[in-house]
Amino acid sequence: MFEYSRPEVEWIAGVDEVGRGPLIGAVVTAAVILDPTKPIKGLNDSKKLSEKKRLLLAEEIKEKALCWALGRAEPAEIDQLNILHATLLAMQRAVAGLAITPQWALIDGNRCPALAMPATAVVKGDSLVPEISAASILAKVARDAEMQLLHQAHPQFGFADHKGYPTAAHLAAIQRYGILPEHRRSFKPVRLIVEQHAQQTGQCEVTAR
Repeated sequence: MFEYSRPEVEWIAGVDEVGRGPLIGAVVTAAVILDPTKPIKGLNDSKKLSEKKRLLLAEEIKEKALCWALGRAEPAEIDQLNILHATLLAMQRAVAGLAITPQWALIDGNRCPALAMPATAVVKGDSLVPEISAASILAKVARDAEMQLLHQAHPQFGFADHKGYPTAAHLAAIQRYGILPEHRRSFKPVRLIVEQHAQQTGQCEVTAR
C-alpha cells in the first residue's frame, strides 16, 4: 500500500480522471472522501474491474462514502486548453463539488491541480490508494454512461464498444459519417480527417447528422 507523509488529518479526498485518450466527449473526474468506519472491499483501478463489478462498487461508494462529487471539462474546453490543463480543471471542479472540504487531496498521476488544500500526486494511485480507486470507479462509470447515451443517439459510430477511443472502427466511422459536435477537434486524428474533408469538399468541416 502506498505510504505518504502527512500530518494527521480527518478528511482525505482521492481524485482521478477518465477520458484523456478518447477523441470525443468530456474528460470526467471524481473526488471521493471515504468513511473509515464503512470499509469497501474490492476497490481497485477501474480498468482492472469488470463492468458489472464497477457498477456494483459505484453504488456502494455512493452509499458509504462521506461525500463524493464529479467534475468535467467539455470538448470545447479541451480544444481550448489542451487535454492536460482541461483534466486539471475538471479535477478542481470535482474537489470543489465535495460537500466536505478535504484537508488533503491525493491525485492519481504525476501532476496536481491547484487546490485550496495540500495535494500529493501518486503514480498508479488508482491501484494503490483506496480513495483514488473509488474516484476512478465513479469517473469511469459516469463517462461510460455518457458514451452509452451517445451510442443511442449515433449507433453508427459504435461508442458502446470503443467508448470514444481512437480505434480503427471509430476512425472509419468518422471518415464515413463525419464528426459530431462532441468530437475533440484539436486531437490529431479528428483534425486530420476534418482537414481531409475540407480539401476534398471545399467545406471547412463535415458534421455528422
